[in-house]
Amino acid sequence: MSLSNTQPHATQTITQSPTWQIKLLYDSECPLCMREVNFLRKRDANRGLVEFVDIADENYNPAANSGVDFETAMGRIHAILPDGTVVKNVEVFRRVYEILGMGWIYAATKLPIIGAIVDRLYGIWADWRLALTGRPDLKTIIAQRQQKIECETEGRCKL
Repeated sequence: MSLSNTQPHATQTITQSPTWQIKLLYDSECPLCMREVNFLRKRDANRGLVEFVDIADENYNPAANSGVDFETAMGRIHAILPDGTVVKNVEVFRRVYEILGMGWIYAATKLPIIGAIVDRLYGIWADWRLALTGRPDLKTIIAQRQQKIECETEGRCKL
């Protein structure tokens, strides 16, 4: 008598750790952001150390990204660590560059005074990013995105 005939087949769920070391949330509709992402992708060289997640994609899923919603992600850069921890602002760049072997570029930002200055400058950049890249303000982008989602899910905008 074979064991396979007497016991039902059990499906095992194996929880695997992600192969990436950091998940970078980025805005593909921002030309300056895309320059940075393209640079980082080249440095990653298909090693899979960084998972790049486009928040502008209509299928962006906050639940798959530690609950970071579109509006929050558009306001400041965010990244997710394998344990689900969310990092944001300049700390994202520090970690991504470190993982890609270029930590020296942001090393000085770990010093208290320099770090505070760089963090402040990043905050100014983030506040003005949309205007500097010729895009509508965040409120308008969110409204347009919501309208597009409703249009597609409810089908009422299709001709």
